[in-house]
Order: sequence, then C-alpha cells, then structure tokens
Amino acid sequence: PDKRNGQIIYSYKPLPDAEQRIYDKISDITISMKAADHLKMPELISTEYTVQLSEKEQEKYDDLKEELVLTLNDGEITAANAASLSNKLSQMANGAIYDDNGNTINIHSRKLDTLEDIIESMNGRPLLVAYWFRHDLERISERLSSLHIPCTKLDTADSISRRNKGEIPVALIHPASAGHGLNLQNGGSALVWFGLTWSLELYQQTNARLWRQGQTAETVVIQHIVAKGTIDEKIL
Repeated sequence: PDKRNGQIIYSYKPLPDAEQRIYDKISDITISMKAADHLKMPELISTEYTVQLSEKEQEKYDDLKEELVLTLNDGEITAANAASLSNKLSQMANGAIYDDNGNTINIHSRKLDTLEDIIESMNGRPLLVAYWFRHDLERISERLSSLHIPCTKLDTADSISRRNKGEIPVALIHPASAGHGLNLQNGGSALVWFGLTWSLELYQQTNARLWRQGQTAETVVIQHIVAKGTIDEKIL
C-alpha cells in the first residue's frame, strides 16, 4: 500500500525489488532491446542557447516567485499554488504570461530574438520549433510574419505532408499533440525547443520525430532556448 488513511488504501506502489523480480519471471519468454543499440541511427547533438533577462525583467520574475502575486500595468497575476506558480514562471521565462483574466501580457522578447538568430543561421534549411503555451505560438507566428518568414503549425495531414516535402521553412509543433506517431524526419533534422516541458516522455517522443530510423541526415540537432536564472534551467 502507498497512500492510505487508516484502513482505506488509495493507491499501491511496487516493492523495492519488484522490477527485477518481474524481469526474472518473464526472462524465458521475452527479449528486450534498445533501438539505438541495434539500428543505424544518426548522431544526436544537443545544444543550449542561454538568454539573459534584463534586471527589470528578472525582478518581475523574482517577485512572482517569492510573493505568488505580481502586479503589472496591464493586469495582475496570481499563483494559487506550487503547480500554478511553476506554470506562470515557465510562461515568464518564455516571454509572456496570462493574467488572472486570461489576457496575454508580454514580458520580454529574448527567446524570440534568439529564435530569429537560429533561423537565420539555418540558411534556408527547414527547422522544427516546439512551443508549449498558446501565446508562444502567437508571438512566434507574429514575429516571423513581420520578417516575411513562412511558418506553419503542424496540425493537419496536409501541413505534415508539406513539411516532409521540405516546403515549410519553419514548422511549429506542440509536443502534446504532435509528440507521438508522426514521421517528420524527411523534412529536416533540426529541432528547437522554444518552450520546455516537465514531461520527459513528451520531450523524448518529440525529439524522436527527427532522431529515428529513416533519417537521412548524418546528424540530428536538438537545440534548447533557456532563460538563465529561471525555471527553464530546472526543467532542462
């Protein structure tokens, strides 16, 4: 028994030696292999782009972290509990935050500037960008539109097909909706995490859209835009 209240048991957890005992029980009828050990996979390169908030921006971030309340000219942000605070701090690290009425308040454009630099360094090669919040998608789309850089959210069969033909310079995906099952390796070999996720499964599965069997490039590059001195560092 795990969580309980007297005689009422709410959940169970495996005993400390349960994993090995289960493997021993099924060892004569199963075989387990890691794909990376047996398939010819491209080299995986993981890099980090650090962005630095200004003193004023960092002050706002720290105020919310310590007080759970932040008052701005455009509205008020309240974090009701630790989970809410984590979510709000992650938004601020990305550059914008939802106030208590659901309106988007822009905080900084550090990550947008860095993403712009990364896209420029790609020299026309296709790029996959993983975002987490809706305002990330809106701000990225707005910035790239102002630069006349075509970008498309991957959410239809047609957009995925065009991406795999190399017709989309910048493709935007949300890990929760595009992290599983999609074959995107034909349309490029570079992925940028604009916003990070606590979910290891979604993170690995999203990376696996490119770093997988059938990828023709010799290397797959996974890049992370990380706001220094924020929750980004802990998530990564």
